[in-house]
Amino acid sequence: MAFQHLAPFADSLVSLLAIISLLLSFVMLGSRWLKNYLYAFALESWAIALISALMGYYGGFPELYFIAVLTGVFRGMFLPYLIWRIIRRLKVNRELQPIVAPSMSMVIGALLVIFALIVSYRVAADVGLEATVVVLALTVMLSMKMIGFVILSVRHEAVGQILGLLVLENGIFLGSQILVPGMPLLIEMVILFDLLIVVVCFEVLVRYLLSQVGTTSSHDLRRLVG
Repeated sequence: MAFQHLAPFADSLVSLLAIISLLLSFVMLGSRWLKNYLYAFALESWAIALISALMGYYGGFPELYFIAVLTGVFRGMFLPYLIWRIIRRLKVNRELQPIVAPSMSMVIGALLVIFALIVSYRVAADVGLEATVVVLALTVMLSMKMIGFVILSVRHEAVGQILGLLVLENGIFLGSQILVPGMPLLIEMVILFDLLIVVVCFEVLVRYLLSQVGTTSSHDLRRLVG
């Protein structure tokens, strides 16, 4: 596998970028401001794009250069632009009624990282891959998936929820770039463009909710139940 042949310097760079991606997920988890969510997601996407480029260069997968460019353009620029348009249309700058306070969300996130680290050590030991970068990649991947699920669960605003979904998917994508960089290019492209479809459909849904209901907060939408 490519990560087994990385030079120490490359190993350190990939590990640093993976940790930065995880920390940016915590920025989203601990903030109420929607623009902070957006900036953190864009930076996280660029960090993952750099990981793809590094794995392509040091791992001998030239097709990952193309994936890195697509990731930077679509995840780091185009998707944030679409979500920024939604935020501007909503005229809502912050999450007003989170189910869990940001400080408690950070504590939950930290506990989930510890849980992910324990699971990653166990999995790496079972398959005989106890290299630091393997454990780190598994830990960051599982942590980002669980943090994305927490954001989905504790945020009322539609923008926060869709970014939670995108963070969850970013975790999966980051793990795949480090652990299985030789994944077929077509599958990588399908994953990237699938996100574009999700966000476009989400924008259509937001427009419909604003016109018919006047809100996109799940807290207010509960009034429609029954």
